[in-house]
Amino acid sequence: MAALAGHTSRDWAGRSSAIEDAVPRKRRSAVTWLALAAVALTFATSGIVFSEPAPVDALSIGLIVLLPTIGLVSFNRGLLAFGTLWLIAGACALLAATLSLDQATTAIHVAVTIYLYAACFVIAGFVAYAPRQHTKLILGAWTLAAIVAAAAALAGYFGLLPGAAELFTRYGRAAGTFKDPNVLGPFLIVPIIYQLGTALERPLHRMILPLAIAGFLMLAVFLSFSRGAWFVLALSLAIYGYLALATASRALVRLKIIGLLALGSILALGVVAAALSNDKVAELVSQRASLEQSYDTGSEGRFGGQQKAIGLIAENPLGIGAQEFTSRYHHEEVHNVYLTLFLSAGWLGGSIYLIVVVLTIVLGFRHLLRATPTRPLFLIVYATFVATALEGLIIDTDHWRHFYVLLALIWGMMTATQPRPARLRDDAYASAPLR
Repeated sequence: MAALAGHTSRDWAGRSSAIEDAVPRKRRSAVTWLALAAVALTFATSGIVFSEPAPVDALSIGLIVLLPTIGLVSFNRGLLAFGTLWLIAGACALLAATLSLDQATTAIHVAVTIYLYAACFVIAGFVAYAPRQHTKLILGAWTLAAIVAAAAALAGYFGLLPGAAELFTRYGRAAGTFKDPNVLGPFLIVPIIYQLGTALERPLHRMILPLAIAGFLMLAVFLSFSRGAWFVLALSLAIYGYLALATASRALVRLKIIGLLALGSILALGVVAAALSNDKVAELVSQRASLEQSYDTGSEGRFGGQQKAIGLIAENPLGIGAQEFTSRYHHEEVHNVYLTLFLSAGWLGGSIYLIVVVLTIVLGFRHLLRATPTRPLFLIVYATFVATALEGLIIDTDHWRHFYVLLALIWGMMTATQPRPARLRDDAYASAPLR
């Protein structure tokens, strides 16, 4: 299919459940049902991260074992190369860990890193097995998690329930079911773009619900007062809008995209204006809107810490070990994921992480130029990934679970078009309409 809006409205959210869409009725088995339900449950609970490890971690480890065991993955050559890069990066992190003075703390951090690499690889294989159906399953469950997290965030920020403010806010900012407002905001952005894409594929009279959900999630992003999240949301919307227009096949579709983006901008401005009418919100926005905070400057500030990190990287080709920077050299993290990976995994491990990110952006752009059935979904994920990768310049995203999900979705959809063994093709899914 040649364009973002070239599908019918039935290609997106419909009457049947995401799990029902993932497997045609005649091919369903009890094991497949349970596996798909496990995937849906994993992503539906991915927004509950009050502490670590979180429920999603236990469920994800289960998926790492379950999905390959029952054959619900496709590890084609592209994904094997992708997995090999993560394998080398993990080995580099282990090597750097031997140089750490705090072996226990470093070992835990490295174990989490390797688990995230493994989960990314397996989820990518799951997506490659049936790209459109499995991507929709994940995004649908992710949206449910986002709604729950955003509802908690708003309940806490506005004190709608007894004790909600203490449980769902941090430092006067909406955190929802996350322990950090700076993670809540970026987590909500993929579902926001997904709902806008859903609205785009629907006739006018069925656009209200997805637009309302997108607006609800946008308000939660705003009240997280995360400058990074605001940046990622704005950039994701800009990239998505441009790519959607560039790949649209008809003038009418382009007009609809422009109208939707204009309406979205007006609604976003309305939400911000309404929020700013509250003195508490206006004061916090004034503080957070500054590009340079007091804790950014000076030798002990964020930028000073990054200068220390660069010096350590130049002196330590094998790295210094994960978490060593904060315990021995600076009072806080580097706030730049690329510098962090060079410290945690050495020159080779840091370079591989950077290579994975750059390859994903370059190969992803080449892939989106091709007319594939998954292009509408791919544009959503790709736009958000690019923005999140750039956010890594100002924050450490190396343990953000949703970042690795974005990688998995992109690589799963990208490599799914490559030739695969007959037994691994998603022919079994081909007869299932996306209702």
